[in-house]
Amino acid sequence: MSFPTQFDPISILATLIALIVGISVHEFSHAWSANALGDPTARQMGRLSLNPMRHFDPVGFFMLLLLAFGFFGIAWGRPVPINPYRLRGGRRGVALTSLAGPISNLFVAGVFAVPLRFVLSGQIQMADNLATLLVALVSFNILLAAFNLIPIPPLDGFGVLEGIVPNYWVPVLEPIRQYGVPILLGLIFLGPLLHINVLGTVITPIHNLFMSAFLGIPM
Repeated sequence: MSFPTQFDPISILATLIALIVGISVHEFSHAWSANALGDPTARQMGRLSLNPMRHFDPVGFFMLLLLAFGFFGIAWGRPVPINPYRLRGGRRGVALTSLAGPISNLFVAGVFAVPLRFVLSGQIQMADNLATLLVALVSFNILLAAFNLIPIPPLDGFGVLEGIVPNYWVPVLEPIRQYGVPILLGLIFLGPLLHINVLGTVITPIHNLFMSAFLGIPM
């Protein structure tokens, strides 16, 4: 993913706020769903919190800064520890816990889309800076949801996939975990260089679909 392409202080600040909010809510939701399904590991480690510092990852935050300033890449928070053996429902519990993060990002996007929709329709007036922040909160939370639903480990989509496939597929999928990070990094960084934007092809239609649905405008 890439975000602002020029030095615009307002856009940079809006991107930082949107990503920090989105990542914090995302990780909190993993912790909340795991605790609700019987695994208190994340709660006991202080991760059942919306405080961004609870989910702070130094490298992930550095990448977030690069994104905000217009560089290409990804950003992340500190992964929430989950013990799948303590979750009710087994693999289905893992799938629900994985799905909670992206769903929470879509929820956040939907909440902030409500006032933005009135602004775009001209029914209410709002300062340009605040409108820019609302656009960032809606757009980037949708992007976070769409990106994390890609079924490549360590993204949430892989946990969802493993949770819904028949049992005989689990040992087939499990070895992919050790190759997931190189595959993902290759798609992110090498794809654009080779003019093969696989992730963009997947993410862009989902982003546009939800932006259009939430804001009531064609994308």
